[in-house]
Amino acid sequence: MLSIKNLSATVADKPILKGLTLEVPAGEVHAIMGPNGAGKSTLSYVLTGREGYVVTQGSATLDGEDLLALAPDERAARGVFLSFQYPLEIPGVPGLTFIRTALNAQRKARGEAEVSAPEFLKRAREVAGSLKIDFEMLKRPLNVGFSGGEKKRMEIFQMAMLSPRFLILDETDSGLDIDALKIVAEGVNALRGPDRAMLVITHYQRLLDYIKPDKVHVLAGGRIAATGGPELAHELEAHGYDRWVA
Repeated sequence: MLSIKNLSATVADKPILKGLTLEVPAGEVHAIMGPNGAGKSTLSYVLTGREGYVVTQGSATLDGEDLLALAPDERAARGVFLSFQYPLEIPGVPGLTFIRTALNAQRKARGEAEVSAPEFLKRAREVAGSLKIDFEMLKRPLNVGFSGGEKKRMEIFQMAMLSPRFLILDETDSGLDIDALKIVAEGVNALRGPDRAMLVITHYQRLLDYIKPDKVHVLAGGRIAATGGPELAHELEAHGYDRWVA
């Protein structure tokens, strides 16, 4: 599904990604772990088209289509979704309004009919219940006044409502207590499927106890330094990144 080859990128003229190559097939969940400054978040921003992240070499395709040639909204319409480490607050815009607008914009871009209000609200209640979200919270301005755990649940709620094909989770476990982590992980696992793939970016192995990856990659020095199974995450937890940073 996702194919990255020899990808290099800069931020403010500083090289961050340096010839990164990665394959994430449909139906699989891959985890990326690495030290601070290795390029993990930069990779997520390059894939989703954030301004200021400049690709200087290489390619990234989604189902054979050149992802880097698309505008951010076009990538979203193709099914690319980024769960932020620090979700943004949008004062004055109710969560339900924001998500329904985004959903219908994506459906329009794909040539699909807009979802009706009753259909949207029915689905929203079902998803909110599964994530233990108070439905009244969805009527509040997006993420304004929310706790860290509430913001992360709202991100997973958006994922479930938008039903993206390729999910990038950038340190979704950041700031979560164990109960919130379990709920968020259950929401993520419910989205696993043969036609969907995920890239989970994390510092800690504990998230991978709940979201079981098919492969674990070590990102160090701007490139993939090692790849292995879930046991690699336990090795990193025990011994750190010194081996690959060196």
